[in-house]
Amino acid sequence: MTSQQDKARLLHELHRAGEPLVLANAWDAVSARLVADAGARAVATASASVSWTIGSPDGGGADRDLVLAQTALVVRAVEQPVTADLESGYARTAAGVGETVTALLGTGAVGVNLEDEGRPLDEAAERIAAARAAADAADVPLFVNARTDVFLHRLGEPEGRLDEAVRRLRAYVEAGADGVFAPGVADPQTIAALVRAVPAPLNVLAAPGSPSVPELAKLGVARVSLGPGLAKVAFAAVRRAAEEVYASGTYTALDGGLTYPELNGLFQG
Repeated sequence: MTSQQDKARLLHELHRAGEPLVLANAWDAVSARLVADAGARAVATASASVSWTIGSPDGGGADRDLVLAQTALVVRAVEQPVTADLESGYARTAAGVGETVTALLGTGAVGVNLEDEGRPLDEAAERIAAARAAADAADVPLFVNARTDVFLHRLGEPEGRLDEAVRRLRAYVEAGADGVFAPGVADPQTIAALVRAVPAPLNVLAAPGSPSVPELAKLGVARVSLGPGLAKVAFAAVRRAAEEVYASGTYTALDGGLTYPELNGLFQG
């Protein structure tokens, strides 16, 4: 059996500029197994997808223990390394972030996303450092992916966002982050500038209209994630089928679904 340390080292190795690690983010055991069987080299959760699954809003509304329990289900479902999106650490303080990371390691996960939520830079960097210290104390080379929300939440004036994102991401790398994440960026020039300016693997959030994976590879991106994209597609299918049966009493929206043997077979043998 592959050890947690080995999985963590593998996750590090999978982050290569120009050969992106593609993460079609999962939220439960079934989605994780389907993503893994599709060819994923690692499996990631998305905080929004997990939050909705456990009946909470994204953006700090989820219960940390329930999120970690859901993460444990994902870890148990696959052999690949698992990295978990834990928003800003589900804690008010840096020490609390460290406690969350210690608990995350208890699930078997080997990576974490932590976002700054626009906090003051020193405070945000302190939280990254706490995550790094907790992983070091557990002797697990956890891949810490530090996210800035400068672009996503359009913080500051447009002409200053790139410089502010670079300033923040560099500080997070100095604090112990292994990779950096700047959701809300789709412009190739901005992506290329981030790759050049920050000495760490860059993660890009992809959606319809984003550059393709091969295009992102040419820009030097090391990680491409879909965030809650898969969950939104899956939940849309549920709504379509439910609305049809209650509105017209028909079932055409069920066509094309996975079969019972296919789904049951994911967890047999």
